[in-house]
Amino acid sequence: MEEIRIGVYICWCGTNISRMVDVEDVARELSEMPGVVISKDYKYMCSDPGQALIIKDIKEHKLNRVVVSACSPRIHELTFRKALENAGLNPYMFQMANIREQVSWVHDDREKATKKAKALVAAAINRVKWHESLDKRTVSINPSTLVIGGGIAGITAALELADTGSPVYLIEKTTELGGNMAKIDLTFPYLNSARQIIQEKIERTEHHPNIHIFKNTVVDEIFGYIGNFNSIIGQNGSEIDLKFGNIVVATGLKPFDPSGLENYGYGKFPDVITSLEFEKKLLSGNILTNEGKDPENVVIIHCVGSRNRSEHEYCSRTCCMTALKYANQLRSAIPDANIYQAYADMRAFGKGCEELYTSTSRKGIMFLMFDQQNDLPVIKKAEPGDSCNMLIEMNEKLSGEKIEIPADMVILMVGLEAHEDAKKISHTVGISLDGNSFFMEKHPKLDPVATTTSGVYVVGNCQAPKDIPDTITQAKAATARIMGTIKQGEVEVEVITAVVNEDICCGCQTCIQVCPYTAITYDVVKGVSVVNEAICKGCGTCGSACPTGAIRSRHFTDNQILSQIKGLLSKSLELKEV
Repeated sequence: MEEIRIGVYICWCGTNISRMVDVEDVARELSEMPGVVISKDYKYMCSDPGQALIIKDIKEHKLNRVVVSACSPRIHELTFRKALENAGLNPYMFQMANIREQVSWVHDDREKATKKAKALVAAAINRVKWHESLDKRTVSINPSTLVIGGGIAGITAALELADTGSPVYLIEKTTELGGNMAKIDLTFPYLNSARQIIQEKIERTEHHPNIHIFKNTVVDEIFGYIGNFNSIIGQNGSEIDLKFGNIVVATGLKPFDPSGLENYGYGKFPDVITSLEFEKKLLSGNILTNEGKDPENVVIIHCVGSRNRSEHEYCSRTCCMTALKYANQLRSAIPDANIYQAYADMRAFGKGCEELYTSTSRKGIMFLMFDQQNDLPVIKKAEPGDSCNMLIEMNEKLSGEKIEIPADMVILMVGLEAHEDAKKISHTVGISLDGNSFFMEKHPKLDPVATTTSGVYVVGNCQAPKDIPDTITQAKAATARIMGTIKQGEVEVEVITAVVNEDICCGCQTCIQVCPYTAITYDVVKGVSVVNEAICKGCGTCGSACPTGAIRSRHFTDNQILSQIKGLLSKSLELKEV
């Protein structure tokens, strides 16, 4: 049996950890644990010098296990595994203890925080003794890509990939490409023609030799794993079998329906219209009331269906800037009109957006503020003889007065929400939804376009509301990732997977029912479950549900987990006695 030689490294993380944890004391005390050959503290372990320190010690002290106590493994576990690999040590002979998010950032007692850090590091040391070497596995990549959604995000992704020579299958559930962008007049903040931008891209897409477009089509089922997906679609009564290596989900969002908001009278007053309906007027060049007159008083109401507990609490992000765009278009089309912006908060982020807000405020636009959570504006019919069609009652926050705003036309800036079929799509491609039915990315900061299902990417508004530049940026980011795998020809897949002990598998198929990745099938001949390791993500659901204990997860064996618990408890009790 090999001698266990562990190197332990405690990170200061600048002052993120060291301000609340005595890192030097942690390193000193843990150096006395069995198997620990060297124990050090360093200001920034994730830095190049920090990684070089680990590599040097592995070679000089013949370390065969490494523990780093620092931040969340989600941030730098791969960084340290790479350092082990560069030193010639299997990257899975590594364990990380999180003493930043789990200790320093959540405690205000330095002595207690230090004791907790010691317990977590002791647990990691105990666990790493049972680690086993795991070998990398790769799968080949089919160069074709499936893009679901034909809006600006899907079109951008399709063109980026197709221009490199890679085949693309573009699926659009409606009869036309372009999505919501094809329905708007101008873009913000520079008031460029949206139609010219999207139309050029649509024409390129429809005539591109590497893009195969399937309109009026939905994807019901997708099988396989990264590099080797396939799906059968129905088109014109015939089945087409598509094979592809990656998937881009770009299904977008839809505008909120304000019919249920009685205070705004949508559907009751003909001149209360949504932002999308106003776009139709702009595209037709006809900004007239229901009676065919130029509106003398136009009120633009923000946050309809957004940032409110009764509808959606999130910000739809594009509404404020679109409202400012409308104010400019109205001022140009009807110079003498009175234009009001009834808003909760003005969120003018993004390049050129604050400048648009400033310039708009200098064009005689009246900005009036209301309480989005507790006191929304109410639209009522004007009295006979009034010079307007409607009156809007609201408590204006800045002045503290209750006011009435005359209106001949009211534009409701409706928010964006998920499509009704979002859940169905999530099941089809094997990804998760958040509480608002937006598709979830792997990590909002570190991996914002990938998902937990390898080979599946989410871009544009289906991931969260965003403007056109951000949508295009996301689409290009995802395609860059995909092109990288296509160029390599193969990609590494998860090695921390479930494995079945066929000798004790009873064939009950409980694991098949609970697997969230459909990675397990049943071998009828052998009468046992079989794990497809290319699909498996090692989540452990099957192992916890298996009644006979026939399934275990690599890198999360019983010995590893129980040893970690034992290390945690023993050190905690030891410190408590002291």
